Parts: sequence; C-alpha cells; structure tokens
Amino acid sequence: MGCEWRTAIGNLAQRAGGDSTATRRTALRSPARRLLRPHDPRITERRNPRTQQIDLAGSLGIVDLINAEDRDVPLVVAAQRERIAEAIDAAEAVFRAGGRLFYVGAGTSGRLGVLDASECPPTFGTAPEMVQGIIAGGAPALTRAMEGAEDSLDQARFDLEARGVRAGDFVIGIAASGTTPYVRVALTYARSIGARTAIVACSPPPDETMAVVDIAIVAITGPEVVTGSTRLKAGTATKLILNTITTGAMIRLGKTYGNLMIDLRATNAKLVDRSERIVAEVCDVSRDEARDVLGRAGGSVKLAIVMHALGVDHVAAARKLDDGGGVIRRVVPGAPPPVA
Repeated sequence: MGCEWRTAIGNLAQRAGGDSTATRRTALRSPARRLLRPHDPRITERRNPRTQQIDLAGSLGIVDLINAEDRDVPLVVAAQRERIAEAIDAAEAVFRAGGRLFYVGAGTSGRLGVLDASECPPTFGTAPEMVQGIIAGGAPALTRAMEGAEDSLDQARFDLEARGVRAGDFVIGIAASGTTPYVRVALTYARSIGARTAIVACSPPPDETMAVVDIAIVAITGPEVVTGSTRLKAGTATKLILNTITTGAMIRLGKTYGNLMIDLRATNAKLVDRSERIVAEVCDVSRDEARDVLGRAGGSVKLAIVMHALGVDHVAAARKLDDGGGVIRRVVPGAPPPVA
C-alpha cells in the first residue's frame, strides 16, 4: 500500500512521454503527484498552505502570519460552546458531590492541564486535590520533553490509580491530535471504574476514543503555522477551553460575587491588597475597616462580606454560606456595587 503512489507516478511519467529523468522530475512536481502523497487524517499534522513560505519572511512578516492564524481560534472555541457548557455542568455536579476533576495529557496538552489545575487554589481558594493535572512522564515532563511517554499504555492506568481516581470523579483527556495513546487508555480506564469522562481535542478523535467519553469538545483549529507544532493554535484553543471549564464551574460553585474574586487565597502582597480592596468596595468601608473584618474572618473575603452584611460572627457566617450552597447571593441580599 505504501508504494502505490510511486507506481502511479511511474505510470504518469510513462504516459507523459518516456522514462527520462526530466520526465520523472516533471511528474513528481505535478498536481497528480501532490494528490497521491500519503494523507495524515490528523488535521493538526497537515501542512498549512498559508505559511508554506514562512521561512522567507522577515520578523514582522512572521508575526503577521502567526497573528492571522490565531485570529480564528476564539471563533473555533466558540463553536464548541454547548459542549464546554456541558463540561462546566459536569464539573460542578462532580464537585458538589465531593468528586474531583483530573486533566490527563502528554506533552503540551499535559502541561496545559497541569497549569490550569495549579492555578485553581490561589484563584478560587480550592484544595490542591480538587483539580489535578496528570502528565505522561510525570513531573520531569513539565520542564523537559519526554514525548515518548505518550505511547506508554500501562503507565496511563498506573498514573490514574496512583492519584486514586474513582467513581464520581471527572477525567478530561487532552489530546490536540485526538489520537494520543496515553490519553485514550486513561479515558478507557476512567470510564471502566465509573468516572465521568470528556476529551478536548483539535482534530477528530477516532471512534474508539469517542466510545469512552461522555463529552467531546473538538475545536478544529486547522493546520499549524509550523506543521505539527500543536503548542501554537491547538495549544491556544486548549488553554481557552480549560480556562472556561474551571472558571465556569467555580463561578457556579459561588467562588465569585458578580465578577469579584471572593474565594481567593491571599498568599502574597498582591492578593492581600486585592482582598482588602474587594471587601472595602463591597462593604463600603475604609481600607482599615476592611483589614479588620478580614482578620476576624481568618482572611476569607467571602466570610468577611457575609459577616459585615449580616452583622454576625465568622461561625454564623460560615453556617449561612453552607445553607446557601456557598453562593453568596443566596445569603447576602442585593448585588455587588456596580462598576464605576
């Protein structure tokens, strides 16, 4: 099968007039020759006709070509809005039932999953166990390419078992090409133990992968600027999708009040300052008063707002929030102050 295109080219050369070297070269450059080239079904592995001369471009030209390709990425992601919303709902339901979200991927896809997971605790005050990233090759693969790790089939199951993935969890596989073996095995195992499953891909996954996922988010970003370099458009699309899933789920859990970040962990000076500014704005108090109520609330912005609004201590405020499912609008009457 792999030699059929060569036979066809030879026949084309003979029909064109003999078997000379010049004739064969003409045939190899012909449109028919291009049509007979082996065709990779993975869209992310195909050549981009718009950037085929990028090596001749100057620096500004390279910037313009990459930027032109990037412009369509948000639109491609938007086309998956319903599937992404399904993933948000699934994550919220899993979290409320005490389950966890696991991202699983290799290479760039795995690193993006780990990145999104690692940003949830400081942004939304979650426990590190609530959202976790699993990358083929483990921690060393975060800073050093270990591309062969994606072909380790047994390791995928071992990695999920080591994290204690169980029924009631939510496992999202990330595979730009849609075909990563490590991700497919991880999803198959997750489905077999009763976990919910989803895939984020930028090329249509094969049927065997689609058969083991509840939700398929497939954002077709097209051929990359540099052939096969999925850290570009596919990586950008993946980052947008993961951002939306976790941010959406956290909003649904009551981690924001309006668009204010009220469950952050003030682990540095910038976040301490943000906490004080939020409490001062929402409660219409001075910075000193905000600092005082935050101290009594143990540093929790959400508790501080409820304590001030209802005139209660931190124990009563926590009880009210529990009764309201953690959503501050169910506890504090009215909306946060409008944007000035």
